[in-house]
Amino acid sequence: MADSNTTVEQLKKQVKNFTVERNWKQFHTPKSLAMAIAVEAAELMEHFLWCENQALDVFEKKRDHIEDEVADIAISLFNFCQTNNIDLSRAIERKIKKIAKKYPVEKSYGKPDKYTDL
Repeated sequence: MADSNTTVEQLKKQVKNFTVERNWKQFHTPKSLAMAIAVEAAELMEHFLWCENQALDVFEKKRDHIEDEVADIAISLFNFCQTNNIDLSRAIERKIKKIAKKYPVEKSYGKPDKYTDL
């Protein structure tokens, strides 16, 4: 599997099958899944804690572990979307339209500023 030839729907089905095979859906409440996403994101951040200027070096040294954390975040997100009937592609498209209005290219290009400061 690779991003270039795998759809979001295929990934969601794979995650769903994994969950169903283990009878874990009973534990997948919105609260628990939201917390799982946050916990997994924190585990990703932990790899970079205190490394400031060495972040790229840390990334390369711990790439396998970091990829595992990214996968954990995605799996939790897909479970959240399936449990709550969220079309992830539609949600992303809608959100990009919203943030494009807040961050027009002519004002935000090359700037890290928050939209209220542009």
